[in-house]
Amino acid sequence: MLFTRRAFMGAASAASALLAGATSAKPASSSQDPLGVRADFPGVQKTIFFDSAYTALSPRQAVGAAQAFLGSIGHNPPNVPEMMHESEVVRERFAGLIGAEREEVGLLYATSDGENIVSRALNMQAGDNVVIDDLHYQSTYVLYQHLKEKLGIEVRIVRNINGATPPESFAPHVDERTRLISVSWVSHFNGYRQDLQALADLVHEQGGYLYADAIQGIGMLALDVKAVDVDFLTSGSYKWLLAGYGVAPFYVRKELLDLVSTDRSGGFQAAEALGDHQYRLHTDGRKYQYATMSFGAVYHLNAALEYILGIGVANIERHTVGLAHRLRAGLASQGFDIDTPAGNAASIVTFQHGRDAKEVRHDLKAGGVKINISDNQSHLRVGIALYNNAEEVDQFLELTGNWKQH
Repeated sequence: MLFTRRAFMGAASAASALLAGATSAKPASSSQDPLGVRADFPGVQKTIFFDSAYTALSPRQAVGAAQAFLGSIGHNPPNVPEMMHESEVVRERFAGLIGAEREEVGLLYATSDGENIVSRALNMQAGDNVVIDDLHYQSTYVLYQHLKEKLGIEVRIVRNINGATPPESFAPHVDERTRLISVSWVSHFNGYRQDLQALADLVHEQGGYLYADAIQGIGMLALDVKAVDVDFLTSGSYKWLLAGYGVAPFYVRKELLDLVSTDRSGGFQAAEALGDHQYRLHTDGRKYQYATMSFGAVYHLNAALEYILGIGVANIERHTVGLAHRLRAGLASQGFDIDTPAGNAASIVTFQHGRDAKEVRHDLKAGGVKINISDNQSHLRVGIALYNNAEEVDQFLELTGNWKQH
């Protein structure tokens, strides 16, 4: 758990060796592959994969890094300093991805870990309130239902109008007892993209904070956390970060690191042994990493972050949001009821298919389209990623057009 600087620096080459051979030169872009990435995602060769809002495909380079890590366990397992070095690279790369500093980033296990840590660190009292909207993810409602019952806080829910909850709809619910506004930066339901800066201004004026569940945005959309004044965010890595399960980067604005205390303790928080079983503890983002991490997931995410940074999130956003607008316009012209607001700047489009869900699932499978849909689901959520193209969007619109004709 305690690492000398020599051990830490010496681990770099050994940890990086697991990534050897995992990267390769990108092919030239084309109209069918504007970002030059499709060869890295074998899953798109026979399937129109529109399920990235559920679980995205991972590039072969990142899969290779994860496989190399697992393979090493059977022959020559990496030691703890090597694995901790990998986690430090992940912290550095994620910080660069969102415009933060490494000290502001820690690694958790899942997205909801971050909001649990933040909500408990705020020491809320009876009469305090938290403002959320009805486009949030289920975990948030469960969390604040618990805190309402335990602490007596008030939970105020902003209702969407035509799939949107703009900042002005939050304003009547925010007052001097508002401790936190919590939103999904991009809604898992319909892809609605929140104006984080406006929400930050609104809650900061009353002395509260802004938390963002960013799992449906990071890796799809460019973000500078300093420019938009978000206080805290967490993102799992199995969606637009193109990795797997078991690691979730957690951002806490530097000025608030002292405020956001840890909610548990463990040996990995130790920065220095002081003797007689006493320790100096980490005070930056590493303090949230209290125990052994899911290091296989860390290696996987590290390679995925390298891949995303190589493509450029601004390029990914331009490509995928453009395709989402193309899809939405096509669905609107076909007469579908669309849950995603017009002009929404994200790459998720949700609409009401108007048919028997089992028939829709059959048609999707027959058409080679991958979108999860349960038997009672009346909506289809299309998640467009960097590996999709305009031809796939048009092929999907041919399928939906047939639904309207029958």
